[in-house]
Amino acid sequence: MTETVSAEKNLSAQRPILFRYALLQLRDRELADDAVQETLLAALQSASDFEGKAGLRTWLIGILKHKIADHWRRSAREPSVPEFTQADEDDADTGQDEFFMSTGHWNGGPKAWADPEAALKQLEFWTIYETCQNNLPPKMAKVFMLRELVGLEADEVCREAGLSEANYWVIMHRARLRLRECLDIRWFNNTKQEKHHA
Repeated sequence: MTETVSAEKNLSAQRPILFRYALLQLRDRELADDAVQETLLAALQSASDFEGKAGLRTWLIGILKHKIADHWRRSAREPSVPEFTQADEDDADTGQDEFFMSTGHWNGGPKAWADPEAALKQLEFWTIYETCQNNLPPKMAKVFMLRELVGLEADEVCREAGLSEANYWVIMHRARLRLRECLDIRWFNNTKQEKHHA
């Protein structure tokens, strides 16, 4: 019993890092939270399979990657717009009382809308960021991702990537310079031009 409680505490301590990684990949808080929950549940169920060859966080990220891949496979199979049926049309009339009180006034009123322009800008930024990151040499991209996106400590990244500490710092410095240059060209210059023309 004590071992189970200890394992749960160790796993839940990894939750914020797993969530950041899932959110970056899925760009939806609820989907990211679901993926992390599934990951932690799978880890608890297969704790006996954990051999300790890799760090706990690395093992969990591996499980999480599979959960995210499963999500994208399911999404690709599901139709994006549900088909309209006669039953939907009949249901539309019966549900109208939910929006109005018996006096005819709004029942709670409409909710505030999100800012679609800001959401689009954020989505565009992350698309450009991914392009910039994908243009890094593979080893450099992996090292940067493990440190900045997954949140591994420098010594963990060195172990995972087989680097000396000096080599790690050089790679991180070069990755940051390349990403900054790419984002300056593809994102920040375009944003300045849009403001200038507005």
